[in-house]
Amino acid sequence: MKDTIDKDIDKRLGQLNINGTSNGSTVPTTTPHIPSTPYTPNGVNGMLTSASSSTSVLGRHPASPLSRPVRTASHDELFRASHDSLNGNNGYNDENENEEDELEYEQQSSVPTLPYQPKPIRDPYHYRPFSTPLNTRPASPYTLNPPIDADGLSWPSIGARRRIDSTPEEAATRQKKIEDAIRTILVELGEDVTREGLIRTPERYAKAMLFFTKGYEDNIKDVINQAVFEEDHDEMVIVKDIQIYSLCEHHLVPFYGKVHIGYIPNKRVLGLSKLARLAEMYSRRFQVQERLTKQIALALSQILRPRGVAVVIEATHMCMVSRGIQKTGAITSTSCMLGCFRSQQKTRDEFLALLNRN
Repeated sequence: MKDTIDKDIDKRLGQLNINGTSNGSTVPTTTPHIPSTPYTPNGVNGMLTSASSSTSVLGRHPASPLSRPVRTASHDELFRASHDSLNGNNGYNDENENEEDELEYEQQSSVPTLPYQPKPIRDPYHYRPFSTPLNTRPASPYTLNPPIDADGLSWPSIGARRRIDSTPEEAATRQKKIEDAIRTILVELGEDVTREGLIRTPERYAKAMLFFTKGYEDNIKDVINQAVFEEDHDEMVIVKDIQIYSLCEHHLVPFYGKVHIGYIPNKRVLGLSKLARLAEMYSRRFQVQERLTKQIALALSQILRPRGVAVVIEATHMCMVSRGIQKTGAITSTSCMLGCFRSQQKTRDEFLALLNRN
């Protein structure tokens, strides 16, 4: 065991670059007096030179806590510390001995009191994340899930397949539940649901909501209807000013506008009307404009595998016009660029120029 301890002591002495002695003597740390400047304390060019060794230690400002003199450990102290570490001793069993060592160390260290405490340096790029729903979920399901499922549905709602597979009796029951819910809302708003203007409103509203959300039930295979053709065309294809109507999922009020779709084929083209049908399919859902833009682009990219896809939507949101801030002239523009439209600025600029949007 003694051989192991001696090796450990030699290793520690080598790391500290000091010459310990068995009688507990320490290496002198005094230096010859050399006039110093505010930036070169106690030596030349900011270096402290030992009188008995060629070892140099970086000098520090006299007011810095790091400028206090360092008491070098003796051979006996290193032997005791190494023996304690090998025996599993953490070195804090003898409290009186530790207190005496700390007192002796403080007496040897004459550090002037700082007039202020320096603030710790913080990483400017480290920010504490805000507590938002985006921080509580791993990623968006619209990027984790494939654009088109095996059965042809594209990002269906949780009950979309149940709506598709329901019998006429189940569909009538669903509509009746919606009617009852709307009737309850009207009553709670203080209306008389038996008067002439509202007596059939719950029924009309239920049918309207089923139509506004019919895009969940659309099968993309039926929407495309085999309208993918082999064509030796490698230039940009654009269909713009496609009118859309959708429902904002935050307030269940409409937003409407125009969609502009462009792509560069990779030996395959899509029937032009199918681009408008894709926009209609995804807009007939509870939506936000950003997601709607991305869904159209990702679906088209999955269907054709083109060299690039670009989608731009400009829409007016009634939740900003008829309520809230009530700004009637506000237009929201969103875009999604994939492939060469994203990687090549000239291609993207050409697309925006053809839309007269650059």
